[in-house]
Parts: sequence; C-alpha cells; structure tokens
Amino acid sequence: MLITGLGIVIGTFAGYLYYYYVGCASGTCAITSKPLNSSLYGGLMGGLLLNMFVQSK
Repeated sequence: MLITGLGIVIGTFAGYLYYYYVGCASGTCAITSKPLNSSLYGGLMGGLLLNMFVQSK
C-alpha cells in the first residue's frame, strides 16, 4: 500500500506540473485542459506504475 500510495502522490504532482508547463493551448484536450483532470490522470498512472513493483505473498 505504501509504494502504491507514493506512486499516486508523485503521479499527481507530476500531472499538475505537466498541466502547468505543457498544458493545452486550445483548451480542447480532454486530459490536459484542466489541472484536476491532469492531476487525477497522473495519479492513476503513477499508482499503476509503482504498483507493478509490489510483490504479492
């Protein structure tokens, strides 16, 4: 749980940074047009990425 939670936190922060620095110039992009969408998507991807390294019993 700790590793997955850490991935979510890092991914959320990275998603917001992506929105802030890259974003969407036209405002029609589904994920990067709003900071909430970008942060949630980044959190999901970060959680999934670090969840791959969790070993089950």
